Amino acid sequence: MLKKIKNTLELVKFSHTIFVLPFALSAFFLAFYDKYPDSFGTPFFYFKIIWIIAAMASGRSGAMAFNRIIDRKIDAKNKRTMGRTLPKGELSVLYGIIFGTLSYAVLIIAAYELNFTCFVLSPFVIIFVTFYSFTKRFTFFSHLALGISMALGPLGTWLAVTGSLDYKILILGLAVVFWGAGFDILYAVMDYDFDIANGLFSVPAKFGIKNAVVIARILHLFALLCLIYLYFIFNLNFLYIIGIILVAGFFAYEHFLVYKSLNNINMAFFTMNGYISITFFIFISASIAYAKFFIKV
Repeated sequence: MLKKIKNTLELVKFSHTIFVLPFALSAFFLAFYDKYPDSFGTPFFYFKIIWIIAAMASGRSGAMAFNRIIDRKIDAKNKRTMGRTLPKGELSVLYGIIFGTLSYAVLIIAAYELNFTCFVLSPFVIIFVTFYSFTKRFTFFSHLALGISMALGPLGTWLAVTGSLDYKILILGLAVVFWGAGFDILYAVMDYDFDIANGLFSVPAKFGIKNAVVIARILHLFALLCLIYLYFIFNLNFLYIIGIILVAGFFAYEHFLVYKSLNNINMAFFTMNGYISITFFIFISASIAYAKFFIKV
């Protein structure tokens, strides 16, 4: 049983939830800060956050499960990925389908509990995040498709709290799109030869490794500019500025690692991007808490 649990967590790369969940939770606190400033700590507040976390975890798990299923034959050919659970036969395809389907079912239930709009839109979200797995077979815009899939987390969170979208949260969504697409391009550098040999589409395969790294830098610059813009549209304070300075440092160090050696991509991908998302969440939360509980005292 423990081995099955371990293999399941590996199937969906549960540890990578740390990439997207902090941005969704950031959107949650921004929504309350902007729309319901007097509702922090109320039953409404806790009800929303519980179901949002359930929706995020289940939605991402379902998407990853079907991604692994859809890519299992490709993964079996690639030296970097042939050790994954499905190519190794540690889990069956049927198990993956059942697990992914149940995960999506939990997402739909969570969306229903959050509000009717989220419930109606949940099937379209499921279709899009599942369809993403096919995109590298026909377009190098697959990296942007991943970024959009990731951005659905904070956008959906805002929608779950407020019942509607506005341009403020779209800026955070754009930041996540640029951030996710940028680090996915860097990650795809490791599969440059494999993608070309197997007719798969990626920015490195289309434009070459050097150009791909430059494109990733530009996308991350756009992401950082979007995060800076949030300071103005949400009227945040000095704590947020400190967080953005740290995030900018992590972005810079990520690209320094890649510039120094392409062998550092794993560290740049896993470590630095984890630091970026967690740091952003910590300091935007601290900024909101300071504004809410200290400035008004």
